[in-house]
Order: sequence, then structure tokens, then C-alpha cells
Amino acid sequence: MTDADDARAELLRLRGTIDNIDAALIYMLAERFRATQQVGVLKAEHAMPPSDPAREEQQVARLRALAEEAHLDPEFAEKWFNFVVAEVIRHHTEAAEGR
Repeated sequence: MTDADDARAELLRLRGTIDNIDAALIYMLAERFRATQQVGVLKAEHAMPPSDPAREEQQVARLRALAEEAHLDPEFAEKWFNFVVAEVIRHHTEAAEGR
């Protein structure tokens, strides 16, 4: 085997790892959205607002700290959370309008 063959084999191995992580992330996000949809139904049933700014602020702080511990850019973690929360609030708003 040449160095180039070794590099290609290593590249394939690393890409396989990345593909597995991506699949796990998709399933985890699906599970998260199932839970947040239940929250949305509960909020709608009890006329609670779709968003909870205090909770979101606590979560941002918590996720930024976790990101730092994991050696992940806290700014990225916050952007990811804000993206997910926007979708969650959309679901909660739809649930409230459906009541």
C-alpha cells in the first residue's frame, strides 16, 4: 500500500465516522422536536405564550458553558440553539392557533 492508499483509506474511515455522527444528530433532533411539540401542545391547552425568553436565556448560558467544556465555539452553540428555538416557537405558535 502506498501513502496515497493509506490516506484514502483514512479519509473513508473518517467520513464514515462523520456520517454516523450526522445520523445520530438527526435522530436526536427528531427526539428533541417530539418533546418540544408536546410542550407546545401543553402551552396551547393552557393559553401559555409560545416563547419563554427567561428559559431561552438560561439555556443559552448553559449551552455556551457546555460548548466551552467540549471545546466547541460557544458562538456556534448559541447560533445553533437560536435556530432550533425559532423552529420550536413556530411549532408552538401553530399549536396555539390550532386550539
